[in-house]
Amino acid sequence: MTNRLDYNQIAPNGAKALGGVYGYVMQSGLPGELVDLVYLRVSQINNCAFCLDMHTRELIKRGVKVEKLALVQAWKEGGPLFSQTERAALAWAETVTLVAETGVPDDAYNAAREVFDEKQLVDLTIAISLMNSYNRMAISFRNTPQAVLET
Repeated sequence: MTNRLDYNQIAPNGAKALGGVYGYVMQSGLPGELVDLVYLRVSQINNCAFCLDMHTRELIKRGVKVEKLALVQAWKEGGPLFSQTERAALAWAETVTLVAETGVPDDAYNAAREVFDEKQLVDLTIAISLMNSYNRMAISFRNTPQAVLET
């Protein structure tokens, strides 16, 4: 895969704006591991190799076991590997990422609200939206995953 262009160089103010949202999410009070799990799941749905590689590496650095990482895509069958909060976040990430298909139904919203307060749910949705944006940038401009660069 050949990188098409470096959007960080071409539009540094746009990249900085996305980075500002990332900074907001990281200081929002949502647990970092939870955010990274959501980023990984969104990137799986969007098939973004660059982001899959990056968030897998981040979760490994955070001490998440490979057995859990292997089951993120099938988290519903992951049993006790995923906490109630993680399950709610992953379910919300899926319905929001697939908004054109799901319409984010009331039952999905109500399930998320059982676990997250209003601010947490807004912050989580900002995180999901941000990762969808980053996925679209990385896929569109063919960012090369670190794993490929290391081969």
